[in-house]
Amino acid sequence: MYALVQDNKITQIINQPKSIVIGDVRYPAQIFTKWSKAEKEAIGIYEIITDSSNYKDPAYYINTNEQYDFADNQVTKSWGTATPKRLEDEDAVDEDGNPVLDENGVQLINYGLKTEKKRIVKQQAAGLLAPTDWVIIKAKETGTNIPTATKSWRADVRTKSNEMEAMIDACTTVDELKALYEYTEQQDGTFTRPLPEFPEEI
Repeated sequence: MYALVQDNKITQIINQPKSIVIGDVRYPAQIFTKWSKAEKEAIGIYEIITDSSNYKDPAYYINTNEQYDFADNQVTKSWGTATPKRLEDEDAVDEDGNPVLDENGVQLINYGLKTEKKRIVKQQAAGLLAPTDWVIIKAKETGTNIPTATKSWRADVRTKSNEMEAMIDACTTVDELKALYEYTEQQDGTFTRPLPEFPEEI
């Protein structure tokens, strides 16, 4: 990305090489690839340097809009301080602070990150259990026994699901929640995360 700087002010952001008019002169798109840095800057075109120090994972944080600044002969793209997303659920309210209700008069809820993460865990558990649901149904309808391996594996899936939800619930900050999902390399070369994993499918 480039920026056109005129009179020490950024007047245009250039996302990709293109023909551009500066003053009374039209320059071809090739100047972006064939001209040197000094040559481009001589006509006011600067490559944008990205400062991501304030930018945070949008799955957990609300980032500000990017801003562009020209200083010390350099154009920088940066972000303001990111705001952590809400962890807990809260009642939905309108701009005047009044409760927002559905058509049946039930309070609507703005769900927090914890609820969203736990919902994903439940969906993953349900997806894992679904292929063997027929085994349970067959056993109930025919009075036959559930294979021990299947019964044990399904119990393990539910146990892991409960463990994960409990760990998610225990988080008090967004950073704690985010850390549960971060993989680190172990001495044996494997990668693990603090949040438990579901057992492999049988």
